[in-house]
Amino acid sequence: MEYAIVDLETTGGDSRSGRVIEVAIYVFDGDKIIDEFASLVNPGRSIPPFITNLTGITNEMLEDAPAFDEIADKVDSLTHERIFVAHNVGFDYSFLRTEFKLLDRRFIRKRICTVRLTRAIFPNIGSYSLGNLCKKFDITIHDRHRAFGDALATTALLKQLIVSDIDGKIEESLKRYSRESMLPPNLPKEDFEDLPEEPGVYFFHNQKGKIIYVGKANNLRDRVSGHFMDNDVAGKSRQFKAEIFNVSYELSGNELIALLLESAEIKKLWPKYNSSQKRPPLYWSIRGYTDQLGYTRLVVARGKSQDLQRIFISHNEAWGFLKRFSAENGLCAKLSGLQKSDGACYAHENGVCSGACLGIENPPQYNKRVQDAINEVVEERESYAIIGNGRSTEESSVVLVEEGKYVGFGFISEPQISSIDDVKEIISPQIDNPDIQRIISWYLSRNPRLKRLNFA
Repeated sequence: MEYAIVDLETTGGDSRSGRVIEVAIYVFDGDKIIDEFASLVNPGRSIPPFITNLTGITNEMLEDAPAFDEIADKVDSLTHERIFVAHNVGFDYSFLRTEFKLLDRRFIRKRICTVRLTRAIFPNIGSYSLGNLCKKFDITIHDRHRAFGDALATTALLKQLIVSDIDGKIEESLKRYSRESMLPPNLPKEDFEDLPEEPGVYFFHNQKGKIIYVGKANNLRDRVSGHFMDNDVAGKSRQFKAEIFNVSYELSGNELIALLLESAEIKKLWPKYNSSQKRPPLYWSIRGYTDQLGYTRLVVARGKSQDLQRIFISHNEAWGFLKRFSAENGLCAKLSGLQKSDGACYAHENGVCSGACLGIENPPQYNKRVQDAINEVVEERESYAIIGNGRSTEESSVVLVEEGKYVGFGFISEPQISSIDDVKEIISPQIDNPDIQRIISWYLSRNPRLKRLNFA
């Protein structure tokens, strides 16, 4: 078995927009180096100052260097039918794939990550950086942060790993269906293999065990692997993957429970790499007030309101509800805040409004109709339980909504429910908020045939 140990220097950390500025390849037969190649590469652009500070490579040094298309055949031949090896292989591999893609050429190789391989053969070292490992194994690095120096040190590290691989970790990582090379360097393969192909919520933990990301999935294993399949090592994505040391999960039985649990955990844990659902919720509501003429006016406003006892997740949603509410109850468009022009409102012209905007309908009459309509809406707030699949074939899930408000969810072996009190004994209480209201509304609209128990 022959290996092509590769190291690159690049214009930055994003393989989608960055370019290679130096490449080094050592062909290794498991005992000795049998071929080698190193070259600076002109990226066709200026390199950032921090790259020069890190590597010592300047724009002047690259002026007469070959472009990548001039060395592509050499890179291709040296790596062809050999195992592609690098320290954090996803970084170097993704950059070379991008360079070849720009030339309309494919670049696909079997690969080994020496970070992961060292972790498997020598667990509990602490830091698996190239510098730390070289100190541990007495490997001298000449020209650190230059491609030829780091590639040569990685070759020496691989030789040490081959000698120490008494359990066949290298062969295992090269199996056709092994996902070893796609996983983040610090995530144990066993953690990933323990993931079931069922609905649930997963949690990524950092080195200290702190949860840094929460996600939901219909298939936990497929969803988690989806985070790593693209070999995207750009900026935050690269840092995110490097911080993943463990993954845990909680089964949900179905997508709705997974969505509700994910939302609750994000708001409780505030994970570093979650962005959605972490903002303070923006409530919108419909409020009533009395104007100088004594008429009850309605208006869309931020925050909660006891008038209609309903919250909305956007101004447009609240506005749309108010428009329907006014039309259905024959209310004045101007007094409902839907129109600001002088004279009669459009609802009066259409025969819907009884003329409050013109003083034809007096305040007591109009206000009573407004209050009656509000009372009817409040009384119509439904109480129901949503029954779904549980975490096993013998179990069902239950989600409770009482008078329009989310109360919580739980699981039951035999869903024999006759009253709302039966459900309350099953569920774990949860917090209602606009995100939860949106999730439940969306799920009900997508699944009109799901089992639902209504309570009077």
